[in-house]
Parts: sequence; structure tokens; C-alpha cells
Amino acid sequence: MKCKKLKGNAILNPSMQTTVYLGADHAGFDLKTIISEHLELHEYAVEDLGAPTLNPADDYPQYANAVAEAVLAHPGSFGILICGNAEGVCIAANKFHGIRAGIGYSKEATKTLRTDDNGNILCLPGRIEIEDDPLKIVDLFLQTPFSKSKRHERRLKQIETFE
Repeated sequence: MKCKKLKGNAILNPSMQTTVYLGADHAGFDLKTIISEHLELHEYAVEDLGAPTLNPADDYPQYANAVAEAVLAHPGSFGILICGNAEGVCIAANKFHGIRAGIGYSKEATKTLRTDDNGNILCLPGRIEIEDDPLKIVDLFLQTPFSKSKRHERRLKQIETFE
């Protein structure tokens, strides 16, 4: 695990408080490494919750669990999970009360994940090509605020009743 105290970056990290928790299995390991370097370059506090090494036999649920628990324990933080198609980590993370994980297959999908659904975990595919640059999707996810519109808050309250 690695954690870095940082000064903040007015462009990418206006709150200067954002911690991003990363997790990926073997299929997302390389992309996780690239995202970690990108976020550290832009002065985010990054905690890599695994996989610590490339292991072709590992399974994603443990990393989804670690990231979901970290995001829940640290309000205002975000998570990024990566597996082969992003579906598995998304399903696993959404088992936790208070987690709103979604797949960032494009910038538009990622923007609405934040504005409409107040998403707190971004899931990315490690093996499937997506519409937009994954680093631009990560930046958009972290920069976009929840809209707090009445209809979106109403919908989120309805979803909370399912939990």
C-alpha cells in the first residue's frame, strides 16, 4: 500500500482533500499502475489497495471489497476499480450499502455517473477498449460534482430504500 501526503492541485484537485483508492486484479493491473502515476503527478493522495503484484491467478472480489470499504470509511474519497470488463468489480462494489459504482465506458457516461448518480467508485475495463481515453475519464470522474438536483436526490433516496 502506498499513501502520499500532497499539496493539492488547483486544476485537478480543487478540494485538496481527495483521496483516491485503487484496486485491480491481473486484468487491470497495468492500467491501475498508469492511473496511479497519473493521479500522483496531479497531486492526488493515492492508496493502492491491490493487487500489489501481477498475479494471473488472482480474483477481483477482494480488491472490490477493499476499495468499497475504504471509500465508505473516508467520506469524500473516491475509488477506482479495474478488472477485465469492469462488470465484476462493479457488481461486487455495489453490494456495499452507500457505494454507487458505475462503469466509465465513455466521458459522457462518467459525467452522468457523477452528476446524476453521485457515483463514488469508477469501474474501468482492463481488457476491453473503451470509447474515450481512460485517463481523461478518470480526470472527469474526479472533477465532476454531483448536481444535487431534486430529481437526482429523490432517485438516490429511492435507491437507498433497496439497501
